[in-house]
Amino acid sequence: MDNPESKAETARMELANRLFFRLYQCANILHKTGTRAVEDLGLTTQQWAVFGALSRPVAAEGLSVGELARYLMVTRQNLAGVLGRMEAAGHITSAPDGRDRRSRLVRLTDSGLALWTDEALPRILGYYGQALDGFSVNDATHAVHYLLKLLDNMKAIDAQGKRDGAAGDEGEEA
Repeated sequence: MDNPESKAETARMELANRLFFRLYQCANILHKTGTRAVEDLGLTTQQWAVFGALSRPVAAEGLSVGELARYLMVTRQNLAGVLGRMEAAGHITSAPDGRDRRSRLVRLTDSGLALWTDEALPRILGYYGQALDGFSVNDATHAVHYLLKLLDNMKAIDAQGKRDGAAGDEGEEA
């Protein structure tokens, strides 16, 4: 006789595989089509994320590179190249943090903020409208709810991996 719990778990894992594959596809198509929406402004989706993070009121005085990396959930190394290109283009500035000279604060320049608010953001909002075509407010609310729930679980996995990795390294010899 077949175990119904085993069948249910198999079905759950098949569904999980489909869900994560669709997330992977969404991330890839977001990068491709999102970049297309802003590329003639000389921007990429990575820069779009940085603009969005730095344009929040809480970031008005700037964010450290570490804070920005944590907010965007990327490594400092991955962020460094994006920030370097944005600074060279005059979109952002970085300066030593007055509270901690080892840290640098990143903030939008006046021209960077103008580019974001006057040119990029209207295009991005148009992109969002197209991407969410057929979604009700309720649909979008539920999607955000479930993505946040998934994100919380994946952040817990990440934190556990960091703890396990740190604990595993202590007893090892070089």
